Amino acid sequence: MKIVKDVAEMQRTADEIRRSGKRLGLVPTMGYLHEGHMSLVDEARKNADVVAISIYVNPTQFAPNEDLSSYPRDFARDEKLAETRGVDIIFAPSDSVMYPHKQLAFVEIEEVSRVLEGEFRPTHFKGVASVVAKLFNIVKPHMAVFGQKDAQQAFIIRKMVSDLNFDVNIVLAPIVREEDGLALSSRNIYLSEDERKKATVLYRSLKLAQKAVGDNERNLARVRSEMLELIASQSTGKVDYIDFVDPDTFSKVEDVGSLERVLALLAVRFGRTRLIDNMILETRPK
Repeated sequence: MKIVKDVAEMQRTADEIRRSGKRLGLVPTMGYLHEGHMSLVDEARKNADVVAISIYVNPTQFAPNEDLSSYPRDFARDEKLAETRGVDIIFAPSDSVMYPHKQLAFVEIEEVSRVLEGEFRPTHFKGVASVVAKLFNIVKPHMAVFGQKDAQQAFIIRKMVSDLNFDVNIVLAPIVREEDGLALSSRNIYLSEDERKKATVLYRSLKLAQKAVGDNERNLARVRSEMLELIASQSTGKVDYIDFVDPDTFSKVEDVGSLERVLALLAVRFGRTRLIDNMILETRPK
């Protein structure tokens, strides 16, 4: 496994891989790897001859009041896990490598970046889209894998790739969950033992929504109310949002209408830890 920390070296390495006729896959991460990340690596391996992961905690996607300085980091652990899983290249730049000068150029996706997560983290997706654009230009992958857990992020990256004609195929991998349903996240380590137990209500609320819509409930406001009631009755979690969107457009919907699928998304705070989750709800279209 090769570890690269320099932009020019990574670009040279990518050019050599491409000239050899091999297909290069990328899994962008912020490190502190877990089985969810490894599932993305496995997905990349299905679609590429050479698999690279990036490990970089990107400062431009964190607001001043967010957890940039305390975000979990353990490169030695990440290196061992990546090598065990068959990763070929780790691109692990420093801030001075990624942002050697004051950054004046950014990528911003209109409309969808301002709703849901964007309402609570207004500059987040500008930072995400910009750093992913930089990674695509540095690593030069043929394909890149993102997780369904960050559904809005994945939609935004796909939109960026489509609208700006990036020559990268985006693959979306399913959410990986613990046995009790909690979606894997690097931020789960912030949860106390009690908060960790109560956080499983997120998955139960999504399953409740899935059953309601599957049973032909059309009014999503009623579904939201049931989810809120469940979360309030079984935890002390503070709900930032529960919303439903058309997964093909990310437009908010309040009624199932003729949609065959609806994406339910939520964000809930347990103490100082903010968790997100989502689920595709299969409907019974009229």
